[in-house]
Amino acid sequence: MTKKKKISIFILLAVILIFIMFLSILSGSVYIKPHDVFNVLTGNDSSSVNALLIFNIRLPRMIAGVFAGMGLACAGVILQSVMNNSLASPNTIGVNSGAGFAVSSSHSAVFAFAGALITTFLVFGIAYLGDNSRTTIILAGITISSLLSAGINTIKLIDSDITINITTFMIGTLNGITSKAIIIPCIGIAAAVLVSICFSRHLNILNLGDDIARSLGLNVGVTRLILMTLSSIMAGCVVSYAGLLSFVGLIVPHIGRKLFGNDARILLPCSALLGAIFVISCDLLGKIIAAPYELPAGIIMSFVGGPFFLYLLLKKKGGRRVNA
Repeated sequence: MTKKKKISIFILLAVILIFIMFLSILSGSVYIKPHDVFNVLTGNDSSSVNALLIFNIRLPRMIAGVFAGMGLACAGVILQSVMNNSLASPNTIGVNSGAGFAVSSSHSAVFAFAGALITTFLVFGIAYLGDNSRTTIILAGITISSLLSAGINTIKLIDSDITINITTFMIGTLNGITSKAIIIPCIGIAAAVLVSICFSRHLNILNLGDDIARSLGLNVGVTRLILMTLSSIMAGCVVSYAGLLSFVGLIVPHIGRKLFGNDARILLPCSALLGAIFVISCDLLGKIIAAPYELPAGIIMSFVGGPFFLYLLLKKKGGRRVNA
């Protein structure tokens, strides 16, 4: 694909995102007319019921979805590249399970970020005690994730009072998010995405393989730890306010590579855009399908992501047969 065509696709995606963001503000249990939204956003109407609804509920929800998509998509790109595994995602290294365990044990979503980050360091520490290879990291992540999932289920059985909150958290939703709840996480996501883009050259070198990367002077262990920490920061910040939104970090990187190739300098910012579109679209569908009620965005993502995951598995299996 030529550079001109990539730029055209990027501009098209930006236009699509703006359009979906606008639809997200329009849609909900109460429909707001487009010209009323324009009046509110341009400051011509700042005291009506529509203004209160937009500024206090729908705008924070839309912004939260944009940053959630950006963070999870970039985290997925990093993990798939670092681990050289097309099925890698924040779930693979136990980030979601770590965040879920922290929330269920503390009864507060504030600790989701800490749980995600601690889990990342734990997984990397276990892998370091082994051979520090990509396979070891994945296996360590699966092991820790299983243990933490068992811990979450145990807490749910012992403390039945938190079951409803934890269930909503485990599904993942953007409903009820306030401006106050997303300020710090969104700043963290934006900072981590920008730093990741700065490390895109290192990510490209790491994609060549550990041996080649070392021969080019790259400290593979330190670079991998930094990139995994950045992905954990992004995923942990999202989890802290939106819960365990699944499949974003798996689906979006694959679509991004199809459209823009493997160069991380282009793939990371473009995947951030695609991730925002995906999350806002799923949230919008959840509001439309069951109107006047709502389906959590996490449920819509599971309906989309499940078949996509099966497609990836069957495609890999088919590839082995052809190459055999």
